[in-house]
Amino acid sequence: MIALTGLAAIGIAAGPVLAQQQRDPAYAAARAAAQVGEQPDGYLGIVGIATPALQRLVDDINIKRRATYAERAKEKKQTLEAYALTAGCELIMRTEPGEKYRAPDGTWQTRTGAAPTRDPRCP
Repeated sequence: MIALTGLAAIGIAAGPVLAQQQRDPAYAAARAAAQVGEQPDGYLGIVGIATPALQRLVDDINIKRRATYAERAKEKKQTLEAYALTAGCELIMRTEPGEKYRAPDGTWQTRTGAAPTRDPRCP
């Protein structure tokens, strides 16, 4: 039962973040081109060279994520960092084959059909 509650909390964490981003065609294109990837801290990272346009896109998304995380963390009486980690865990799990994510060792990995390598602190 505890595991199911934890999974539900994770889904709640990432839901609004994913909905915001799925509407942005520039985000979808950067993700498909493996220019950006999900990180364990809950924020989007740039894979490789950061162009000004790509940096603006990532900064904008991360500002929105931080605002969402801060609001939700306060509601749940968690720290921002703890809430962002939970969201990051879920966002990494939701990556699709071919998309990038940052592994716990700091390297960028390409998602395969197998489950991604996640931070050991993930619920």
